[in-house]
Amino acid sequence: MTKLFTHQLRVRYSECDQQNVVFNGHYLFYYDVAMTELWRETTEGYESMVKSGTDVVVAEARIRYLQGARYDELIDIEMPITRLGTTSMIVRPRFKVGERLIAEGEVRHVFTDTVTGGKKEMPDAIRAAFRPYASTDE
Repeated sequence: MTKLFTHQLRVRYSECDQQNVVFNGHYLFYYDVAMTELWRETTEGYESMVKSGTDVVVAEARIRYLQGARYDELIDIEMPITRLGTTSMIVRPRFKVGERLIAEGEVRHVFTDTVTGGKKEMPDAIRAAFRPYASTDE
């Protein structure tokens, strides 16, 4: 059974636009916060991986906006990992307020060598840490 990591945050007033909803650009920031927390829960830490010579970068991001979240609402960010490839992984975040789906997307991360910047295989320890959260493993 695949685990689903969810991180919750509260919308702050400064994150809302003139239409009184969360400004669209904040959703990728929210995603990044949730990804950091997923990393913290599942691995020995991002810094440890970087020190060992591997980094991870966002290669592609897409968000589809369905409704606007408003000031002081709690947003649950569900983080299903839908692919663990050789050098990349895909997460399809879902942003919800209660049962209302606010936004959804897809983010592709690529593992890189910290010295050359080129693609690098996902470290075995990272793959093992994320495997329980992944629906596919290639």
